[in-house]
Amino acid sequence: MTDRAPVETEAAPPGEHIHMPAPSILPLLNAAGLAMAIVGITEGLEFVIGGGILFLVTTLVWIRAAVRETNELPLEHH
Repeated sequence: MTDRAPVETEAAPPGEHIHMPAPSILPLLNAAGLAMAIVGITEGLEFVIGGGILFLVTTLVWIRAAVRETNELPLEHH
């Protein structure tokens, strides 16, 4: 057996707040839109179009929300 040196990791200073994104229904709606579009391939064009639109809209809104949250963080978090 070889002696391995312990792996040192850099931990956040005590008391530093870890940023977590706010709860959102957007990921669920995004997945539902994608599933609807995929199911629509066999069920009909209206499902493909409706699911595709829901998927694209929720993707754009979700990205905008993530960018907004990131921009609101203190500078040392960027």
